[in-house]
Amino acid sequence: MTHSEIMRALSGLLLGMFTAILSSTIVTNALPRIVSDLGGGQSAYTWVVTATLLSMTASMPIWGKLADLFSKKLLIQISIVIYVAGSIVAGLSQSPAMLITVRVVQGLGVGGLVGLSQIILAAMIPPRERGRYSGYLGATFAVATVSGPLIGGVLTDTPGLGWRWCFYIGVPFAIASLFVLHHTLRLPTVRREVRIDWAGALLISAAVSLLLIWVTLAGDKYDWASGTTALMVGGSLALGALFLLVESRASDPIIPLRLFRVRTIALTSVASLFVGVAMFAGTVYFGQFFQLARDRSATMSGVMTIPMIAGLFVATTVSGQVITRTGRWKYWLVTGGVLVTAALGLLSTIRYDTPYWRVAVFMALMGLGIGMMMQNLVLATQNQVEPKDLGSASSVVAFFRSFGGAIGVSALGALLANRVTSYTEDGLADAGIDPAAAGGAGGGIPDMDALPAPLRTVLENAYGHGVADVFLYAVPAAFAALVLTVFVKEVALRSHH
Repeated sequence: MTHSEIMRALSGLLLGMFTAILSSTIVTNALPRIVSDLGGGQSAYTWVVTATLLSMTASMPIWGKLADLFSKKLLIQISIVIYVAGSIVAGLSQSPAMLITVRVVQGLGVGGLVGLSQIILAAMIPPRERGRYSGYLGATFAVATVSGPLIGGVLTDTPGLGWRWCFYIGVPFAIASLFVLHHTLRLPTVRREVRIDWAGALLISAAVSLLLIWVTLAGDKYDWASGTTALMVGGSLALGALFLLVESRASDPIIPLRLFRVRTIALTSVASLFVGVAMFAGTVYFGQFFQLARDRSATMSGVMTIPMIAGLFVATTVSGQVITRTGRWKYWLVTGGVLVTAALGLLSTIRYDTPYWRVAVFMALMGLGIGMMMQNLVLATQNQVEPKDLGSASSVVAFFRSFGGAIGVSALGALLANRVTSYTEDGLADAGIDPAAAGGAGGGIPDMDALPAPLRTVLENAYGHGVADVFLYAVPAAFAALVLTVFVKEVALRSHH
């Protein structure tokens, strides 16, 4: 494909990517209002995000394998249709359970959009040139990430619209992407005998789901050290072991284990898992920090996250352009790991009354680090595989990043609920407020404006300190990603397919 043909097709891909990322970020600042209106608590808040991540994670290897077998154009069009259907129904939700269920369907579509966009990009462009075009994907990611919370906040705060439009707003973009891709994307389809590893897909989905359910409910419904924990963790490990056994014998496995014999793929996959923990920890809980700890509107909450997205935008765009010119990518990964680790450490010191400029600087550093790592981990992997494995290898890295994000959101969401309850109880005791008179503060997502000043201050402090603890517990994950990138061997980017 010529540059002009690539750019025309890329416009459809970018619309699809924008839609996928928008669906994840647009609810960030609306979630406190959504969960409150539907009568949910902190676990519902966590699972509205986790449900999409879970289905996106579980479906990515399937989309990747299908991309190696069928028309990539047809597959991404199918994923868009699934996303549109899920979005429309999500906007009609009447309960947390209904919303969470429909978010699973949305996640299936998003998994196809995110995974297939990178696969199609790699099929069109050789690795040496891919950095420049990957920069466009990164820039789209940044724009969708910054505009999502802003759009979601405005819709939530606008009379006559409300949070339900957070799910409807992405539909026109998805339909536009469908139309553009239909007319511009021209990729050859190499047809071969189709063997979908449904057993492997089912086992990996079951193992991941059971682990996430355990992480979410542990410490609330049952103790961390309990018979239920042993049963669920043991079951998840057993399913994982069975998955490895099935994959080792499958003629066309959903995740080819031979890929992990390549050192770069093994290291970048595990590093992506830890990057996912850090990345989603930094984006999901900022909404609660600004709205519940600082009493800002949903719209202003989106505005206040701009420094992080600006850092991400600059890092992805600049690194993509420089990598295309030089062919060197490793130092971007290592520098990104250093910045993410440092930023999370600094964010762990924030409180509800920390000056905003300080929080903004910490967020900008985090955005820079994530922008340097996210796309370039995929690029390093794609540079190491044969064309027939391009879909599987790309989806493996995306799978581990989403899996890390799902684990991180679940575990850190459970941690946040626990810490907020603890800090609230301590704050009420210090202020001499009877917990019974406080109306069970901390049991759900509170309406800060309806609370008396002393109680509101206690809860603002509890949420501020609790979100800071989330960042603190994400630091080891970022550091692990940094260590892994140090051991990745830099291989010059190929200038051909």
